[in-house]
Amino acid sequence: MQERFDEVLDRRGTCSLKWDAMGQFFGGIEDALPLWVADMDFATPSPVVEAMRRRLDHPVFGYAARPRAFFDAVAGWVSRRYGWSVPGEWIVAVPGVVPATACAVLAHTEPGDGVLIQPPVYFPFRTTIETLGRKVVENPLRIRDGRYAMDYGDLEEKAGSVKLAILCSPHNPVGRVWTKDELRGFGRLLMRRGALVLSDEIHADIVFPPNRFVSYGTLGRDFADRALVCHAPSKTFNMAGIKTATTIIPSRKLRARYQEMLMALGLHGTSSFGIPALMAAYGECEEWLEDLLVYLRGNYEFLGSWLSANEPRIRLHPMEGTYLAWLDCAGLGLSDACLKRFLLDEAKLALDEGPLFGTGGEGFVRINLACPRVILEHALDRLGRALEAGRSRGTGEGAGGSSGIRESDTR
Repeated sequence: MQERFDEVLDRRGTCSLKWDAMGQFFGGIEDALPLWVADMDFATPSPVVEAMRRRLDHPVFGYAARPRAFFDAVAGWVSRRYGWSVPGEWIVAVPGVVPATACAVLAHTEPGDGVLIQPPVYFPFRTTIETLGRKVVENPLRIRDGRYAMDYGDLEEKAGSVKLAILCSPHNPVGRVWTKDELRGFGRLLMRRGALVLSDEIHADIVFPPNRFVSYGTLGRDFADRALVCHAPSKTFNMAGIKTATTIIPSRKLRARYQEMLMALGLHGTSSFGIPALMAAYGECEEWLEDLLVYLRGNYEFLGSWLSANEPRIRLHPMEGTYLAWLDCAGLGLSDACLKRFLLDEAKLALDEGPLFGTGGEGFVRINLACPRVILEHALDRLGRALEAGRSRGTGEGAGGSSGIRESDTR
């Protein structure tokens, strides 16, 4: 059923952040093709839509309470997909992974405490830590043999200065799916110094063979008892706007403090639609997910082939997981500011610039591949025409290299 992902849906006029609010984030430009924020341009699976429609048939939308079946659906999914047996009482429902992260920082650290991140990484981690008055401690990823890796030497030096470490697994934006050995190495260094781990596993279901996702909670009870593990159906089934997620916390003490903070912040409630949507997604949509993974892999391979044939100086990093491709554009010879202007003004593409993700993001851009193939083809056609126009203006080597793109062209 790959054809279902070829359907082009006009999302304009639906209050879409990606499409309707693009101009607010990209200097008022409205004619760019949006391949930025991490949601998909595919229809949400029909069982999810039908479950919400059935709820809509009842005309009262008062306060909602999650039934036991909600927690059973989460536990069943985690067991089937990740091999982790999770009692229902470990599961804490939250409106999203970013609020869950903020709650963990508030519940388990104090103002001025260090909170570790591994840049280049999902930027709300940094803004959440800083906004809440904690100190960001960076453990930057390193590129070794063309692949991102954790720097354990740096981590060992810094582990004693942090109370909480945020793990992005799979990693956004670099696309790594961490192995069990990598996760154990990360966790051991932090446990020795008494730090907790918050594992953001929102992209856990978007993993491509031969890579295999390993949940932090499956490393052993000693690891799990010092962890808070976040999951959500939002990336997997394109339902970020429904605002439903979970945090799995095996430790009773950590869970109690976390729940107290959720209550204090008013984040313990839920949407009337989030309950049936999650239950339908986790209960009826695994076949849809398997089809999605094949389609996304096809988009990734299409992008790689196009770059090899048309602009080999833009390097596509291996995308082991997520649907967010990480492009090394340093070969174009442009500053980050000029690269952004070139892509937006000349190519008419709205992408996330690498520096947004912090240290190590310089010279990169992130492109969202969760779209019908024809939209990706259209985006690459725009990029190709912009590069060719740059070549026609250029006279060989210089700023921008042999592409002919000049810094002055993009100001």
